[in-house]
Amino acid sequence: MAAQNNAPLPDGLEIGGYRIVKKIASGGFSIVYLAYDGDGNAVAIKEYLPSALALRAPGELAPVIAKANLPIFRIGLKCFFEEGRALARIVHPNVVRVLNFFRANDTVYMVMAYESGHSLQEYAARLFSKGSRAGEPFIRQVFYGVCAGLREVHANKLLHLDLKPANIYLRTDGSPLLLDFGAARQTINTDSPTLAPMYTPGFAAPELYAKGTALGPWTDIYSIGAAMFACMAGAPPPPADQRRVADTMDNQVARLEGAYTPGLVAMVKACLALDPLARPQSVFAVQKVLQAGLSALPARAEPQDAAPEAAPESGWRGLVGRIGFGRGGRN
Repeated sequence: MAAQNNAPLPDGLEIGGYRIVKKIASGGFSIVYLAYDGDGNAVAIKEYLPSALALRAPGELAPVIAKANLPIFRIGLKCFFEEGRALARIVHPNVVRVLNFFRANDTVYMVMAYESGHSLQEYAARLFSKGSRAGEPFIRQVFYGVCAGLREVHANKLLHLDLKPANIYLRTDGSPLLLDFGAARQTINTDSPTLAPMYTPGFAAPELYAKGTALGPWTDIYSIGAAMFACMAGAPPPPADQRRVADTMDNQVARLEGAYTPGLVAMVKACLALDPLARPQSVFAVQKVLQAGLSALPARAEPQDAAPEAAPESGWRGLVGRIGFGRGGRN
């Protein structure tokens, strides 16, 4: 993932009716800040600032964009703005709430609700560091909620295209929240995008690697399978382009047998099919399998010490595409 070399906005700055408290995350595409609105409510503000196209020196507010970079910067800015407008229409408990978006400093800012918790990546990594793994009831419950949120996203003609444990946030009550819609600018019913979608190897479907290949809900379904596999196995699947050359996925999925029920293992395998037509054809189909398995399993809470509550800002690193389980991402 590209580094963010630009200076962040200064702490205490008033912008768009919000007061910046501090930078909480950054990546090659954006910077995320903790801020407060006029009523004193905490929010997360995501600033469009692709480091490959724009430069901002310390003490400056507006970035400097080379003339040669202006066209692509403006395209990305428009996409970011449209993404914020689309996500602002979505009100769902499993999708990050976009409260506002505004223009300032020659760029665009997206304001999101701010919640305490930690990322699913952090939770799973801590479990594996202790020689444990997420139990099946937890996997089914969390990804049932993920599917519920993703169904709402798809109903609004959007795709996520970068779904991974780092972009799934667990509130303190354990309910999941979909983050980082940096790739959601690519909609289901538009022509070929001008900008290539961001993706993370291991979690990205094979069709994301080829220009002109049709993308759709089936693309996100591959990522659901990859995210579940990562939480169950401790590492993401091999990148899809490598799988096309030599696929070891069947053997890797087989290692999950015994630790999880055959139905869950089979569904993960189906979601990870290289052929989109061999995957479940809707998120609802995945959700039904997850729900059916829950009714057959005894309710069991995860270990209380598995993932201590993090400082609220830690999970929001996912907003800028934090990389899952040690693999590189493309920004």
